[in-house]
Amino acid sequence: MPGFLNRLAAPIVFLVLVLIATVTMVRDRGDIAGEGHRDLPWWRGVLLEVAIPIQRAAAAPFDALGDAWGRYIDLVGIQQENVELRSRIVLLEQENLQFREALVAGEHLERIAAMRDDFETPMLPAEVVGLDVSPWFRSVLVDRGNQHGVRAGHPVVTEQGVVGLITRTSPGAAKVMLVLDRQSTIDAVVQRSRARGLLRGLGAGELEFEFVVRESDVEVGDLIMTSGLGGLYPKGLRLGQIVALEEPGGSLVQVARVRPMVDFGRLEQVFVMLRRGPSLDLLYGPNTPAPHEKPELLPGPTSPVDSESPSEPSAAPRPIETARVDRP
Repeated sequence: MPGFLNRLAAPIVFLVLVLIATVTMVRDRGDIAGEGHRDLPWWRGVLLEVAIPIQRAAAAPFDALGDAWGRYIDLVGIQQENVELRSRIVLLEQENLQFREALVAGEHLERIAAMRDDFETPMLPAEVVGLDVSPWFRSVLVDRGNQHGVRAGHPVVTEQGVVGLITRTSPGAAKVMLVLDRQSTIDAVVQRSRARGLLRGLGAGELEFEFVVRESDVEVGDLIMTSGLGGLYPKGLRLGQIVALEEPGGSLVQVARVRPMVDFGRLEQVFVMLRRGPSLDLLYGPNTPAPHEKPELLPGPTSPVDSESPSEPSAAPRPIETARVDRP
């Protein structure tokens, strides 16, 4: 029994104090409303001093709950604002990317205009839509064909330099043999010393330049240009830069390693020079397609390929298909 009373003593005292504080607060409000402000008796002042801590303790949970609710509301607002800010950041990044693409396109057009000023040959823009990276043959497929005026033998370039040569066409596409191809051989010249030689593809990332040792002045860093001879490429197109010279030994011919001017790993847009070399024009005529320009040889994206009839006679042999020229 005493233990039970001891457990009830604290709650009873707390309730009595709360009751006294409540009565005192009600009496104070009644006195202020009825009689205005006046000095309190000493005993009521003592009760008020005792009641204030109790009132604070009783109001503390409600104050804490109110503060927590306010922080929750603020947190929800901050999260919503954060989502809106992230959305704006995404939109700004997209706009920034579009501006950069437009800037790159503008610079690209300026370089193209400069190229057209240097060469009077009409240039047709084309997109690379296919890639062949076999160890022996290096070629790409572009989205322009003979219905756009593209013919086998047309050079393909970028603002950096020579890409390759059109070898086959269909109505809506064309195959470009890259200068990296092992079948590619170009008559070239050193820009500084005018030393001539042959530039051959290795099927990989570099080219090799063969020249006569005794008659040539060739150094590392020299630029290799098209000579205009051989009837395939016009004169003055950039091909690459010499990065190493191999020891000639007892041979009269020395080989130099050449880094291509074109970055073939990032090849996206090219330009077809709508002209053929004089050798092709002499063989087929200036306006006559070569035998390997028949539409059925290369499927294009805009026109399906018709299969050849078994009774159809075989096509004439293709004299120039590999872009190889004789050694000067």
